[in-house]
Amino acid sequence: MTGFGQANRSFAGYSVFIDVKSVNHRYSEVSIRLPKEWAAFEDALKKTVLQAVKRGRVDVFVTAERETASPKSVTVNFALADAYLQAAEQLKERYGYVEQVVLKELLKLPDLIQMKESRKEPDEEIEQELCACLQEAVARLSDMRLREGAFLEQDIRERLAELKRIHVELEALAPQVVQDYAVKMTNRIQSLLQDQTPVDEQRLATEIAIFADRSNVDEELTRLKSHFEQCDQLLTEKEPVGRKLDFLIQEMNREVNTIGSKSNHSEPTARVITMKAELEKMREQIQNIE
Repeated sequence: MTGFGQANRSFAGYSVFIDVKSVNHRYSEVSIRLPKEWAAFEDALKKTVLQAVKRGRVDVFVTAERETASPKSVTVNFALADAYLQAAEQLKERYGYVEQVVLKELLKLPDLIQMKESRKEPDEEIEQELCACLQEAVARLSDMRLREGAFLEQDIRERLAELKRIHVELEALAPQVVQDYAVKMTNRIQSLLQDQTPVDEQRLATEIAIFADRSNVDEELTRLKSHFEQCDQLLTEKEPVGRKLDFLIQEMNREVNTIGSKSNHSEPTARVITMKAELEKMREQIQNIE
């Protein structure tokens, strides 16, 4: 599910800001972007996110600003200084220069004096503070995802109610399909025979019985009803159920397809098409559920 969370705090001389956003994804994937000197904390931050988010792509952005000027260290590249002096002596010998190399001239030479920012090594305190700040951002992200989840649950329940309504209609239509087939078969045979030969009632009954067995969808309707009940149960659970619902929708779709293939009647076929459309909409929504 989509969501956004933000948190900030100050510690170890830094002002730290953390932004967390999530988008729909079939699996769980976490991307962390943070200052390179804190790269060692990436695994700990990922674990913090995965404790709260089980499905979706989550991007974490960590920015840090120093609250005070960082101390700097000045070093001399003595190897480079020796090379410069040696080159100066070679120039004096070759061209007869007599001037002495003075300190202020040396200080102007590139890369001879190096200034570096003193960095504190990553420690456990910084890791704990980062994870705590991230937990705050993830909590706000989760609140937004919960609100979205409530709307998704309502939408799925409404579509499930529609599927149940159509299921009741299919149960009522099942006997009617066989009766309509019997009438249709009898009329066709009488039309072909043109009342010249009496209809063989026994053979007609056998043909109707074969059709009734071939078009029987009682098992599929029973399993479909069971899937509806399981879906109702999953929607009440507090744990992540997205993958379970995804699998359940696949099973429902399989049963509906079987009913459609067995139905040789316009009324059940029309309802099967409606059910498949509702299941597809449910499947798209369930992709967003953790």
